[in-house]
Amino acid sequence: MARPFDLDEILPDVIVDPVRLPRRQAGGSPQGLAVTLLADYTLRTRAWLPSAAIVALLTESGVTGGAARTAISRLARRGVIGSSRRGRSTFYRLTEPAAVALAVGGRSVVRFAAQAESWDGTWTLIAFSVPTEGDAERRALRAQLRWLGYAPLYDGLWVSPHGQPERAAAALTGISRGAMTVFRARGVPLAGVADRDPLDAWDVAAIGEHYRSFVDQWTPLLPRIGSGAVSGTEALRARTEVMETYRRFVALDPRLPMRLMPAGWLREHAREVFATVYDGLAGPALRHVLATVARFTAEPAPDISPHTVADLFAGVSPGACPADAPAPAGQPR
Repeated sequence: MARPFDLDEILPDVIVDPVRLPRRQAGGSPQGLAVTLLADYTLRTRAWLPSAAIVALLTESGVTGGAARTAISRLARRGVIGSSRRGRSTFYRLTEPAAVALAVGGRSVVRFAAQAESWDGTWTLIAFSVPTEGDAERRALRAQLRWLGYAPLYDGLWVSPHGQPERAAAALTGISRGAMTVFRARGVPLAGVADRDPLDAWDVAAIGEHYRSFVDQWTPLLPRIGSGAVSGTEALRARTEVMETYRRFVALDPRLPMRLMPAGWLREHAREVFATVYDGLAGPALRHVLATVARFTAEPAPDISPHTVADLFAGVSPGACPADAPAPAGQPR
């Protein structure tokens, strides 16, 4: 079963040549929080932010200063961000490949609830066999399958209600050296035998509890958002956290139509709560980011703006190359 507690397995490093986006770990890793922070406010323009401002913003989410600086350094080595030296200060921004990958990922996060209702009744199945000595390969293959929305129905047979089997096959080809078969099929009820429903591949009850926990955690904040009583610091922290938490449902939820899920399935309600928090906190969070940046540079305010759930749903187009100070030679753009 796909248990929602195995986040290190379900949310692996995402490789988008030539960058490697960081693993989305339980509780939010410093690198993951940094990526979410930059994506939430600079995705459209890929604006440069002072390193000191990024560190300050991350510490407000409970990351130590040392861990924040280490996260920035590692993201640069991964090709997720590029650097530019201006006087005595260092500035960072998302590289173009990372921004494109994050825009695609953001769209999948906000669209998955709607896409579930268009299911045509067929399943994508992936059967594979990995050599006995290929433990690392097997783990990488399973992690990628989890990320693509598959779950193990039987040993070596993974299922998903989603189409695009060619996309899954392409993503897995570079990982597996063993045999693999990908096909689409409909289930056939069997009389007189133990007939296992493909939905049994997911721990539906545990996932439902995660939805309940998400709704219970964020609903009390809604009245304060409506009255404008959330401060900039709290707005930034909450907006980053709600995205970090909600995005995990893309990998956890089997994404079948609501009519096939247990009564009271909270997918739609959770999406409404997420959208209200994420959109409702955009204004105060942006003002806080701009105020923090101004503390660490005398340059004009960067061209940044938060996107809404509707923006992500429609598709955010990252800026290709803003007309500002170039990165030094050898640094990724």
